[in-house]
Amino acid sequence: MNLSLSNQVALVTGASSGLGFACAEGLAAQGASVVINYNSHAEPAEALAAKIISQGGQAIALGADVSKEDDVERLFEQTLAKFGALDILVANSGLQKDSPVGEMTLEQWNKVLEVNLTGQFLCARAALRQFRKQGSKRDVSRAIGKIIHMSSVHQIIPWGGHVNYAASKGGVDMLMRSIAQEIGGEKIRVNSVAPGAIATPINASSRAGDGTEKILKLVPYGRIGDPEDVANAVVWLASDLSDYVHGTTIFVDGGMSLYPGFQDNG
Repeated sequence: MNLSLSNQVALVTGASSGLGFACAEGLAAQGASVVINYNSHAEPAEALAAKIISQGGQAIALGADVSKEDDVERLFEQTLAKFGALDILVANSGLQKDSPVGEMTLEQWNKVLEVNLTGQFLCARAALRQFRKQGSKRDVSRAIGKIIHMSSVHQIIPWGGHVNYAASKGGVDMLMRSIAQEIGGEKIRVNSVAPGAIATPINASSRAGDGTEKILKLVPYGRIGDPEDVANAVVWLASDLSDYVHGTTIFVDGGMSLYPGFQDNG
């Protein structure tokens, strides 16, 4: 069986930079038509769409705030208007608003949960509804649809100073597994990818100075990940090569979730 996404349509949220950008590029490289969603930065999303088209692929950049129900519904309507179907959702949009818990504002808490968790629910729900409408008539994959949630190692690793982010990713884990349990019998596959330390704009400040050296103490494999490492896992989960993988999380973290501080008995 080949790793090919030809004739399939993928929607990647939060794809104007970082992990989403790499995922959109990776899916397109395997033949998928790609919808590159952005919230406030249209230029890089539009540039990626133009690059994919120049290489013979199909892509479009569409703006939407995934924390808003009306925006999500419009995003899916525009996706269908352009490509006529949907086969893959990568629910990637996420952000951080960091603060010690005692100083964290309700706005900081709510914003992170709205984007990181509610946004994933809204997109997964919209994708599920579309997959059910299409049924098996698409015949482009063994599954009638694939939902891939972007989580984090912090779905299992506590993270002081980032309680809103960690709580949102813990929620993504249970969201994914509960959806997978509920709808697996419909031949819709649902999984997550949990990145560890990946070199993206969201963590650029933590890598500055001696930050990278400190981070590497938490990574047994000894390197910071690249966005392409995560994209490779997403592409595999979107393909028929992973057709019997359902309701699970793939950790792309160089071993960070092994709690390396205990490698010498703590």
